[in-house]
Amino acid sequence: MNFKDINIRDPFVLPYDGKYYLYGTRGETAWTKAYGLDVYVSDDLENWSEPHECFSVPENFWGEKNIWAPEVHLYNGIFYMFVSFYSEKRSRATQILKSNSPMGPFLPFTDDAITPIGWRCLDGTFYVDKNGDPYIVFCREWVQVTDGEIHAMKLKKDLSAPDGDPVLLFKASEPEWAEKDRDKYITDGPFMYRTKEGRLLMIWSTFTHKGYVQAVAYSDNGEIDGNWKHEKPMFEEDGGHGMIFDAYDSKKYLILHSPNENPLERPVLLEITEENGSLKLI
Repeated sequence: MNFKDINIRDPFVLPYDGKYYLYGTRGETAWTKAYGLDVYVSDDLENWSEPHECFSVPENFWGEKNIWAPEVHLYNGIFYMFVSFYSEKRSRATQILKSNSPMGPFLPFTDDAITPIGWRCLDGTFYVDKNGDPYIVFCREWVQVTDGEIHAMKLKKDLSAPDGDPVLLFKASEPEWAEKDRDKYITDGPFMYRTKEGRLLMIWSTFTHKGYVQAVAYSDNGEIDGNWKHEKPMFEEDGGHGMIFDAYDSKKYLILHSPNENPLERPVLLEITEENGSLKLI
């Protein structure tokens, strides 16, 4: 398979042991009842395996719809999947699953989601600060707060529970380029990235009159608790919810989905570079 054959949203690539593992929201069931998630495997970022189901919804599991934005992070020798779920009976939330293999099976290791009960949350990502403390960075959904928010929350070392309260990093309306006449402001897909010089960046997505865009923010003190400032979007061609990874050929890539229209969305791979402490498309 290649990217034109793979109908997923929110693509996430994990390089591991000489291969690339691609995860994402199944396009076919992105907005409906859903039953699982897949992983695709590649040696060269061009040719991909057939989908292998790496997560299947367990019996009596609370999340029954909108299985969104799986991210897989290797942490202390274990593969952790951050994934968002929805149910008609409760709010959307991010839960953490784990496995001993990037192929899965990924299983819940706690009884409930990690994001705050009663909040409508999505798109949790993983961050470890300079002291080795783990965090989840996540969105609080615009449908609950109108002006979508991005929060950070410290986790216990084993990722089993919060180790502090959520802290608001910024709202979707804050960038100078945000359109101030909108009736809703959306935050999607945060992903943390540290430059070679130590600058802490976050890429995230929202909407402008051009459509879905990939935006960039940075912390003014180089850490999660800084004041977050905004740069101009780095991709404005109706695509986003991206992440950044280093390939085995020493190139750096941004992968996102485009167009932002179901079922047309496909993964798009864009080579990027660091320039003046930020990111630039090549």
